[in-house]
Amino acid sequence: MQRRDFVRLALLAPFASPLPALAKQATERPEAAPPAADPVKDYLFRMREPDHHYPGDIRADGKTLDLLNAIDARLARAEDVIGYANFTVASLDDILAFARNFPQIGEFARAETELIERLFYEDASHYGFLGTKPLDSLTQSIGRNEIVKIRGSGHYLYRGRPTSMYDEIRAALGSDVILTSGVRGIVKQLRLFVAKATSFDGNLSLASRSLAPPGYSFHGIGDFDVGIAGWGARNFTADFAETEIFKRLIDLGYVAIRYPLDNRLGVRFEPWHIRVG
Repeated sequence: MQRRDFVRLALLAPFASPLPALAKQATERPEAAPPAADPVKDYLFRMREPDHHYPGDIRADGKTLDLLNAIDARLARAEDVIGYANFTVASLDDILAFARNFPQIGEFARAETELIERLFYEDASHYGFLGTKPLDSLTQSIGRNEIVKIRGSGHYLYRGRPTSMYDEIRAALGSDVILTSGVRGIVKQLRLFVAKATSFDGNLSLASRSLAPPGYSFHGIGDFDVGIAGWGARNFTADFAETEIFKRLIDLGYVAIRYPLDNRLGVRFEPWHIRVG
């Protein structure tokens, strides 16, 4: 799949100007926000309370939101067909081929693939995400000889330092430490980002405060997430930073957090995210 002229044209315009408040406002808490006159406090508040709509957030217009919902549903069906672990490392070309050949997925419409390209190639600083972009090709593929599946986790890690680091962590801290997310290809990151945005009325800025947009995730080149067995979704909250497991990871020198507390990258604190290299 080649980058089309559409992408170059799309980059000339934003998704949409910040829209008026959406119909669903249960998650908005404007009264809790610090005064706009102090932009630093306002920024830090947003990073610590990422799952709320804020003035100036970039939100998809109605047509784009419909496409985001269609993409989200199609990717969910693709994951069901090929399996969770395979989906995490599948390339976009793989998914497009599956979509053509499996009616239960359904072939992507041209407007959907164009929007996927736009999500990948547009500068994420437009949404407020200021991290670097380690992947520059939408059609990145991950060779099966480059990765190893971690038994009992449903995830892959890259061979070499990511795998050896995870083995060292388990040896030092025991079986209570689990791998909660490993290698993520472009498609897996796309699905996470789109699902987050669609669950909050197409708010792309909100999504980028919690998830790196596709192409910007270091899970694509080696980073991974760890957690505590039995904690479930709580592993992906700031609560993890209060645990003895996290403190031991820090003390032993295994944690170099990619997105530390009060970082200036437009991303929430991720104490569970292990930076490799």
